[in-house]
Amino acid sequence: MATLSIRFLLVLLAALAGGCATLPPEDQVQRTPSSAILASKDTVLGKIAADSLPAPGLTGFRLLPVGSFALNTRVALAQRAQVSLDLQYYQFQNDDTGRYLMRTLRDAAQRGVRVRLLLDDLYLGGMDPLLLALAAHPNIEIRLFNPFPAGRDGGVVTRFVASLADFTRVNHRMHNKLFIADGAFAVAGGRNIGNEYFMRDGMANFVDLDSFITGALVPQLQFLFDYYWNSPFVFPLHAIVRPNADAQTLRQQFETATDEAHTAPPPVPPANDVLGYAPVSEEFDDGRIGLVWATAEAYADPPDKIAEMLAGKKRLAYLDEEAVRYNVLDRLRGAQQEVVLTSPYLIPGQKGIDLMAGLRRRDVKIKLLTNSLAATDEPLVHIGYMRYRTQMLKLGVELYELSPTRVKRNLRLGMFGTSHGRLHAKTAVIDRKQVFIGSMNFDPRSDVHNTEMGIFIDSPQLAREVLRLMDLDKLQASYRLRLKPGTETVQWLAQDDDGEVVLDAEPDASAWLLFWLGILSPLAPEELL
Repeated sequence: MATLSIRFLLVLLAALAGGCATLPPEDQVQRTPSSAILASKDTVLGKIAADSLPAPGLTGFRLLPVGSFALNTRVALAQRAQVSLDLQYYQFQNDDTGRYLMRTLRDAAQRGVRVRLLLDDLYLGGMDPLLLALAAHPNIEIRLFNPFPAGRDGGVVTRFVASLADFTRVNHRMHNKLFIADGAFAVAGGRNIGNEYFMRDGMANFVDLDSFITGALVPQLQFLFDYYWNSPFVFPLHAIVRPNADAQTLRQQFETATDEAHTAPPPVPPANDVLGYAPVSEEFDDGRIGLVWATAEAYADPPDKIAEMLAGKKRLAYLDEEAVRYNVLDRLRGAQQEVVLTSPYLIPGQKGIDLMAGLRRRDVKIKLLTNSLAATDEPLVHIGYMRYRTQMLKLGVELYELSPTRVKRNLRLGMFGTSHGRLHAKTAVIDRKQVFIGSMNFDPRSDVHNTEMGIFIDSPQLAREVLRLMDLDKLQASYRLRLKPGTETVQWLAQDDDGEVVLDAEPDASAWLLFWLGILSPLAPEELL
């Protein structure tokens, strides 16, 4: 049987009762406020940022579609930071990528750089020893968003079982991803920190997208980071778990856990990525960065989104002007010609269908790319998507599904080797001039349960680059869906060397997976997917 979706496990656990673990009382939590440090030309990164800026009020962007370049950018920023590093992530895995980046953060802290690491607590099971060892170094502080006070040595299921009485709270997670160095440069987008987000996993890797950023938007990103860092829903690591050894012993444990014997360094990127850019580390050495300059805005859902749920109020992100979803939908409604959207988890709901219907009535073209059943790591979410597939096709929406095997044909998306490809990028291109890059999926979990972050960029050049990366019309990496003529039966189309291929069943999906999904589907309410 395929691995059960974490979302399905949450559905099951929500129906159970028990558990009694609670967070420490507020009067016992020492949460010292701190603020971001603005960029200065007195730092290397600050000077490069200032020297690269063509005019005040603009923000420079570079897309990071290739995993090795995306990781190289983060490492280069950490290695050159002199004042501050602020990191905010949904997942930060204990693998080669995670440990190498932790070691890079440790090295920065030893140079006197203030390191603030904010992590969602969902996927940190068993990582307390490593996190405590990292936090034992001077200048490093780690905080956890909405932590699990019990079951910390186990995986996700163990943690939820230990917190069932507190399920409404712990079911709300921080999905944001952000990396800021010296207040001068940032990386934001879809990638978590783990091997599969940087093409380093032998089994499956994600097609993902980040943006490298400098200029006017960075102080806004710093403000959003501080908004979370100082939130009452964020707890210092030591308020949740206590060290079992002195600082010197912990630092030695960190040294052992992250040395070369346990942590393979990342591969050196090629000379240029698919968009023609050299690695950021090389351009830093030259003292100036080549970027696309544009105007932009950044948004993040309020961290108190969970407070609304705990108070019995369903905060609807599409009605909240601070929320990412509100701003995405607002821009989508304003489309005049075309919307191209990628979302690994796509459950539009009736409001999404109504939005698409309104756009189609104005002859706005809509192209949507999501994962196929064979590609997704969340099979039950695919069931939620399948419920709307026919409606979207009847509206005239061009619907594409990424194939885990066909993705290898599109070298723009990365070198997958023998691994499967899965979509993880969350993007939208509107009228070929507005671009959204962020953490938000078009599904109920992003709408209600997760906090999200996103950036909106006014740039025809970046829009062209995003569309080029997806390359939907050539069908190199995906299937295009249609309704079989005269029916409501879905067909999958692709282009091979011998011409068009038409399939009448879910491509590459096993009968066993389809059997189990048929059984589990009635148990998966849409609002929890």
